[in-house]
Formats: sequence, structure tokens, C-alpha cells
Amino acid sequence: MTSAAEADDTRLARNVWLIIAGLVLLRLVAAAVTPITFDEAYYWMWSKHLAGGYYDHPPMVAVVIRLGTLIGGDSEFGVRCVSILLGLPMSYAVYRTAEILFGSVRVAATAALLLNVTLMAAVGTLIVTPDAPLLVASSFVLFFCAKVLETGRGAWWLAVGAAVGTALLSKYTALFFGAAILIWLVAVPKMRPWLASLWPYLGGVVAFAIFSPVILWNADHQWVSLIKQLGRARVEEVRPVYIAEIIPTQFAFATPLVFILGVMGLYGLARRRAGDAAGRVLIEATVWVIVAYFAWHSLHARVEANWFAPIYPAFVVAAAAAAHLVAWGPREQRTAAFCLRWALPAGVVMFVALIVQANTGLLSGYKRDATVRSVGVGWRPLAAEVEKARVRAGTACVLAMDYGTTAWLSFYLPQGTCVLQPIQRIRWVNFPEPDPAMLAGTQLLVDEAQIASRFYVTSTFGRVEKIGEAPRMRGPLTIETYAFYALSEPKGEILDRSPPPELQR
Repeated sequence: MTSAAEADDTRLARNVWLIIAGLVLLRLVAAAVTPITFDEAYYWMWSKHLAGGYYDHPPMVAVVIRLGTLIGGDSEFGVRCVSILLGLPMSYAVYRTAEILFGSVRVAATAALLLNVTLMAAVGTLIVTPDAPLLVASSFVLFFCAKVLETGRGAWWLAVGAAVGTALLSKYTALFFGAAILIWLVAVPKMRPWLASLWPYLGGVVAFAIFSPVILWNADHQWVSLIKQLGRARVEEVRPVYIAEIIPTQFAFATPLVFILGVMGLYGLARRRAGDAAGRVLIEATVWVIVAYFAWHSLHARVEANWFAPIYPAFVVAAAAAAHLVAWGPREQRTAAFCLRWALPAGVVMFVALIVQANTGLLSGYKRDATVRSVGVGWRPLAAEVEKARVRAGTACVLAMDYGTTAWLSFYLPQGTCVLQPIQRIRWVNFPEPDPAMLAGTQLLVDEAQIASRFYVTSTFGRVEKIGEAPRMRGPLTIETYAFYALSEPKGEILDRSPPPELQR
């Protein structure tokens, strides 16, 4: 390589890292001004009671939030800041993966930049769900596999195991990395000797050891979390309508231009137009094993767009290869060049538009859209009204019938307020219960549905009195109206300890 080319590569890498740092800063600002989602509030509650597992997921999301609140306090920024900052090592892992597999700084810089352009990374690290640490861990699984390939040193398999174990602590989807790595080892001749080596199996032991707290927690709780999540693979009724949703949602989450480049890259690698077999198969196996499972899942249930997070590190490496390495015909080359040129501005515009819309509703003319149900716009003033009703009625605890409302109330009510979901108690099995004397007094039910005659209420309390209501607003839009009920004269235990559906089958 000439010195001029080296200087160009150095300049490109420096500029890309400055852009990535700017995008991370933009996310931090968005994190501070955007109200928390109900899932984030739920996971924030987990972070106050760390455990080896939870009903819904493994514990890594709670750990990430706990670290963030140590820095930024119990605020939207505190919940989100560590997740966003993890985008920097994630970007490094993708950069190095692409550089190792394809020997090009330009491909490496492009892959790291394209990952940060996607809404999957931009929103997926801003809105902290289990997919956020999974996305970061997935990038390191790919990076450490690339290091095995580059160095031929078995010790890197221990790092692969550590990354897979961390991914498993984030979400059970990471189980599919085992299948992808096995395909890689079997399909590529020069990787097959590893099958006769102890190192990959030692890596598996490391992964198992890191994941073991989740296994132990499940063993203590009738395997409920594993039954809940792994049971989703069972097809009880074929409803293929859901498979039609996969491509449009990924088209949006990847952003359209990155999606086009990624698909072109997967096609180009499958046709052996870039890289050697080991690099191509690693990328393809990582993507297609997980895509195949979710295609199967979509035959009977909806696949949420964020569930594809673990394929994105490999997907953007394929996109970067499409932009720089694959020899295309004139029309395809123009398409690739157009996508590469406009991917960054298009991604930034989409991200900013989404944040503006979620916070204000401006772009829809203040009408209802998909964000109003999940983003807690209007919850701070609503929580103030709930607190006034609680004080006025002299109630001991605030009750809500779903986990999302319970979590929002816990986050936005004054610290230390007793907030309970009296049903689905498996969700709160890691939490200490309030003093029985508090449960014997009057409770305040906050009920969006405004149906005080629901079975739980009428069967549990002798007296039900509506004492007020308040709307949750986004500008002029009333998102929903909550009614407040004073519940008194309990007929017995107010916490419904019925086992969850997974344990009733």
C-alpha cells in the first residue's frame, strides 16, 4: 500500500470515529429529553433488585441500567447512558471484525459507521431493552471469532465463549450463536481442525459458566423463564400473515439504504465475490441461522423488529463489503454508491424525526402514532395527579393491573412510594413484599380501562369508590385517561399468587 493510500485510510478512520462519537453524543441528548418507555421502567425496577434471572429475560439489562443509574441517577439519562456508551466498544468490535475478515480499513470504517446509522443501533441502545446488551455482545462474538481466524490461537476461543456467555445473559436468542459457529467450523475446510481441539469446547465451558446464574435461578423457579421464552418456538397454529411483516420492519430498522447495501452484501458474499471462504461463511451463518429461526417463529406469532439485533454486526459488515469490495455491474454499482453516500444523512434524519415525533407528535399533526403507547410522554404530570389522589385518600399502596403501568408509576411517583401489581406475581418474585399491615389498609387502583368491576377488584375488596381521573397527554392529544379508585375492606389476601400460564400447562 502506498503512503498516500495509508494516509487516506488513516484520515477516513479518524473522520468515521469522530462521526460515531457525534452520533453517540446525539443519542445521549435524546436520552435525556425523551421520557422513559414502560419496558425501560420495568427493567429499571429489576435493577433495584438484581438477581440471576427474571420471569421475562436474563439479567444483563438490569445490570446495564444499574451501572447507568450509579452515574446519572434514577432519571431517563441515568437509565440509558451506559447502554448508549457501550456503542463505542461495539463499534470498535465491528470495525476490527471487518478489518480482519476483509483486510481493508475502508470496509472496516464503513461497517462501523453503517452500524451506528441504523435505527437498530441508534434507538436500540437509546431505549434500553435486553436487545441493547445483546447487540453489543453479538459484535464481540463476531470479533473474537475473527481473532480465532486471524491468529490461529486457541485461547481466543475462551474470549468467544465469554462473549457468547455475556450474550446469553442478555437474551436467550444468543443460543443460536452456537449453531452458527458450528456451521462455520464444519463448512470451512481450514476451520475443521478446531473440531478436534479442546479450545472450542473450553470456550463452551466458559459460556456455560457465565450463563450459570440464569440456570440456577430457573432451577429455583420451576424453569419458568426458560419455559416462557423457549416455548415460543412451538407452533400451535399456523398464521403466515406475520412473515410478511419481517422485511418491512427490517427495512425501517436498518434504514432503507443500509438495508439495501446489506442485502446486496449477503448476495455478493454468497456468490463468492469478496473475501475468503472463512470470512464469508462466518458472516452468512451468523445472519441466516437467526433469520431462519425468526422466519419459523413468524409462522405462528409476530416477530418484533428489535429481535433481529444479533444479526446486525454481521449484516453491516456485509453491507460494507458490498460498498467497497464486490464487483458489480454499472447499475448495481450506482445503487451501492448512492446508498453509501446518503446512508448517514438519511439515518440521522430518521432518528431525529423519530425522537421529535415521540416527544411532541408534531410530525403526525399531534395525532396518535405507534410511539404513544410505549414512550411515557405525559407521565410526569399524570403521576403528580396520582400522588395527589393517594394523599387525599390516605391509601397505603398504589395498585396497577399491568406491569407497564406499575413500572411507570414506580419510576415517576415519589421515591419510596409503595407500588404493586397485585396479579402476575411471578414478575416480582425477586422483590421484597410490603409490610402486611400496608396491604390490610386502603389501596389506590390506577386503572386505564376504568372498569372497577373486573373480577379481581370485586372478588378482593368489599368497597370500591372512584375518587378521580386524569388524562395522559402529548400536547393536545389525550393518549389515555386513567381512573383512580379507593379500594378498601379487603376480603382476604390482596396479592393473587396464582402460577403463571407457563406453569399451568
